[in-house]
Amino acid sequence: ITMIKYRKKIKRGLLFLVMVFLSFVVNIPNISMIGTALKPFGGYMSDKSLFPSNPDFSMLRKVLFGTTFGRYLANSVFIALVVVVFCVVFASCAGYALSRCRGKVFTGYTVFLLMLQMFPLVLVLIPLFWIFKTLGLVDNQLSVIICYISINLPFATWMLKGFFDDISIDIEEAAFIDGLGPAQSFLKIVLPLSLPGIATVAIFTFNNCWNEYMLASVFLRSNELQTMTIGLQMFQVQNNADWSTMMAASTIALIPSLIFLLFMQKYMVQGLTAGAVKG
Repeated sequence: ITMIKYRKKIKRGLLFLVMVFLSFVVNIPNISMIGTALKPFGGYMSDKSLFPSNPDFSMLRKVLFGTTFGRYLANSVFIALVVVVFCVVFASCAGYALSRCRGKVFTGYTVFLLMLQMFPLVLVLIPLFWIFKTLGLVDNQLSVIICYISINLPFATWMLKGFFDDISIDIEEAAFIDGLGPAQSFLKIVLPLSLPGIATVAIFTFNNCWNEYMLASVFLRSNELQTMTIGLQMFQVQNNADWSTMMAASTIALIPSLIFLLFMQKYMVQGLTAGAVKG
């Protein structure tokens, strides 16, 4: 028995080392980006190391306090958080309805949601532009927010429907017996149990909004309204690129996404301890 446990520990240790090595290989571009950002201006030409031995934060300070990139970053955070809130609220209600209501109409609507994900966005870009131009929403963050909600809501609804399907309806019936109504049962029983799904939807939606470029570049024209992905362009000229400041800006742009991911990740393990229903 001792030998079997010893072999299992060796296998787990080797598997852990393999996973660490693969993670390092996959993240080499990110490590190189952060390493370049921590080098002085033009340091990437003289220092060929992946990560500098003496980190220099001058480029990070220059980008954050010496340029307008901080404004672009704030715009991206604002737009992404607004879209996340709307998508989570609407997708929770719609996903719960599709999960609990049965019939051909609801099944067909679920399939329709999946079909929407296969529709290329570039085909509706020109019609969207003319619609928003008619409504006076071009060069307005509301146009981008509406587009992002429309793009992410079908996938969010479909994903949350799957989480609601895994929650036994017997739990809700027990809540009804205890005197809770449908709305109270949804808010106090179903939503806490589906926190992992809500966190997953929030993370996917935030990342999709954070990394989107095409819609933001078309609908946002003023410098004070543009997002982080457009702001990265100001470090690139026609025939050259300021790699030091660009890598510093990219490193700064990575931080809010990581903070949001770490903050939401703890909620993904909640809702797994709800109790069971005896059959």
